[in-house]
Amino acid sequence: MANASENLNTTAPNEEAGLVLRLAMRFGVGVGLACALWMVGLQLAGSNGFGPKQLLAQLLVPLAAVASEWMLRRRLQPNRPGLGRSLGVGTLTVLIAALISASSLVGLAHGAGEPALARHRAEVLEIVRAQQRENPKAQLSEKAQQQQVRNVANLNIGDMAISNFTQVLLLGFVLAIPAGIFLRE
Repeated sequence: MANASENLNTTAPNEEAGLVLRLAMRFGVGVGLACALWMVGLQLAGSNGFGPKQLLAQLLVPLAAVASEWMLRRRLQPNRPGLGRSLGVGTLTVLIAALISASSLVGLAHGAGEPALARHRAEVLEIVRAQQRENPKAQLSEKAQQQQVRNVANLNIGDMAISNFTQVLLLGFVLAIPAGIFLRE
């Protein structure tokens, strides 16, 4: 009889894996769409949807990862999710959000067209030149400065998408990994 009551409080491993996937999808898609909508909103408002203001929405990604880890812990109570599942749900949440954000950047770039990309390149070039003037500690050779300018001039949609993807991943992992370790117990 005691064995039957113990089985009521445990969750099958397949159910836990399914829960991890459902939570990661829910939180990852939600925050990924928030990033996408933010970029579109910036573009529609006349601001640079590809520029540094993207960061404001990307800051939601680590919070969503922690929320998914916390929700997993709550749903599995009285059991503990364990390190693998806790880190897995946070990592998957961040990965899904990064994929959606980068994909939406590609879509926005194609929709906004070359004038918006040219404006973005001009803004990035202005930032690079200001950094070259203002940062005496990182005095680059003339050749290195020209290379930076050429890199900006050759900036394409793929480069922007990779940058967006990497930035979202790094921001997400900064909080998701420590929170996953903490929330496993």
